[in-house]
Amino acid sequence: MRNATPDFEEFVAARSPRLLRMAWLLTGDPHLAEDLLQTALAKVWPRWEQISIDRPEAYVRRVLVNSHVSWWRRRWHGELPHEQLPEPPTVADPFDDVVLGQVVAAAVRALPARQRAVVVLRFFEDLSVEDTAEALGCTTGTVKSQTHRALKALRGRLPARELLLDGGRRDGA
Repeated sequence: MRNATPDFEEFVAARSPRLLRMAWLLTGDPHLAEDLLQTALAKVWPRWEQISIDRPEAYVRRVLVNSHVSWWRRRWHGELPHEQLPEPPTVADPFDDVVLGQVVAAAVRALPARQRAVVVLRFFEDLSVEDTAEALGCTTGTVKSQTHRALKALRGRLPARELLLDGGRRDGA
């Protein structure tokens, strides 16, 4: 890496305050302005011998503006800091599904044998009405009627899911 020429060092010493003010006006933030100016000067320094002959300040200003535009295009502006943190997401109790499963299993076990078989084959084994009828050796009409009766009985025995998971409290306390 070569050393900076005296011309470059003199230019930086003489023009940095003015260029820093320009960078601050572009970014609106003093720390970003310093970073922007440093980036622009780092881009200019390797080509300083070619630039210093012509109007170096105009060239550096142009590099400053172009660097700012490329930063602006790359940076995502959708996230803004807030004083208040958002509410943490509510995490479901891992035992809710276990409790619900136990309550449903007890309600299914309380069904008559034929209705229990229909419910298990249709909803737990995911068989069609026809396949269930074949497995039980009955007609599809019998499977449909037994399913209807079983679901009606289960609806009467099972409280709403919210009540199950809330410990059965109706007052919300």
